Amino acid sequence: MVDINERAKEVWIEKTTSRERIRTVLEETTEYATAAEIADRALTSEPTTRKYLKELVADGVGVTTQDGRTTRYKRNDGRQIDERIDELRATISREELIDGIREMKSQLQEYRNIYEVEGPEELAIELDAGADGWADVGRWRATRQNLAIAQAALQVDEAHRLAEA
Repeated sequence: MVDINERAKEVWIEKTTSRERIRTVLEETTEYATAAEIADRALTSEPTTRKYLKELVADGVGVTTQDGRTTRYKRNDGRQIDERIDELRATISREELIDGIREMKSQLQEYRNIYEVEGPEELAIELDAGADGWADVGRWRATRQNLAIAQAALQVDEAHRLAEA
């Protein structure tokens, strides 16, 4: 019997280059990881991974931190945000963006009204383990982040419109 996970790995290796796999893993890495950890997930050797991680960091795809003598890597969240802003500007009209901003602001106000706190951090402090509301902590944070990105996209769009005028 064929192990489907092993077959998926084989196909990934066949259809991608080492650099592509390392980039994919790096773009999904939200917590700092060593080159060895990334190599393991990218199915590449550690020396190859180190080589491409240096290039990807230089290209702005990733960032590093030092942990003693060990370099640790993760995705560049600022770049991810910039790409999301560009994607919103390219795929959503100004009016749709404004409507979405209004909806998100309304959702945030609804969370404040329901829980009688100003933010998800306050809610997390008040909740007991296993209490209802923990899912809303995550949704509240995500909505707040999405609102900030949508507002930034609207501002960038406005700056481009003014520059073109």
